[in-house]
Amino acid sequence: MKLTYLLPILLLSSPIFAQQQKADSSTKVITVKEDFRDDWADLRHYGAANKVLAPAAPNDKRVVFLGSSIFENWKKLVPEYFDNKLYIDRGISGQISPQLLIRFRQDVINLKPKAVIILAGSNDIAGSTGHVTNERIMDNIKSMVELARVNHIKVILCAYLPVYEYPWRKGMQAADKIIALNTLIKAYVAKNKLTLLDYFTPLVDSRNGQKTELTLDGVHPNVAGYKIMAKITDEAIAKTLNR
Repeated sequence: MKLTYLLPILLLSSPIFAQQQKADSSTKVITVKEDFRDDWADLRHYGAANKVLAPAAPNDKRVVFLGSSIFENWKKLVPEYFDNKLYIDRGISGQISPQLLIRFRQDVINLKPKAVIILAGSNDIAGSTGHVTNERIMDNIKSMVELARVNHIKVILCAYLPVYEYPWRKGMQAADKIIALNTLIKAYVAKNKLTLLDYFTPLVDSRNGQKTELTLDGVHPNVAGYKIMAKITDEAIAKTLNR
């Protein structure tokens, strides 16, 4: 074909080709990844589970376990502890006390338990920013206690498990910080007539860390450690609910 005839054909076909491209692109499905940066406390973690949880009956002695990896690992390593009981585990690994405070309404109050076990502080202490103090941890704990009480939920506060050293924070004086926090928690419990659940004493070794035979990494209990925790937890729950 001569060039004089080919050029008009090309010019005429260009708009058709462009329209076809536009039509093809308009039919493509664009997947937009949801941005959860505003959900700093990870409310979505248990959002779906809470929706399908059966409402608590008036006489149910439901207990919520609110904390971080110590509680979340418990139901993974020893799931049978939570079977056939009214124990609701709401632990999220890595969470600090202000995140627990934000979650308190969704993961505790709205579930209408008779009691809540609050285990908080270790991840705050293990943080790397240096802005956390035991007083700030206690402020968050106190706010959770006040929220529980106004909603007629009995409170069990935990003396934190012993930690000699965090594997991810070598050189930090973890043991002294944990002991100092536990001293504040015990004083607050006594002053406000709460139940103290002492996870420190039965797990501690001579260095104020966790006994080797009871821990995975010096921070988290193993199955043997959880068995000890289970016994004293059941005792604390019975004591609290029978008051």
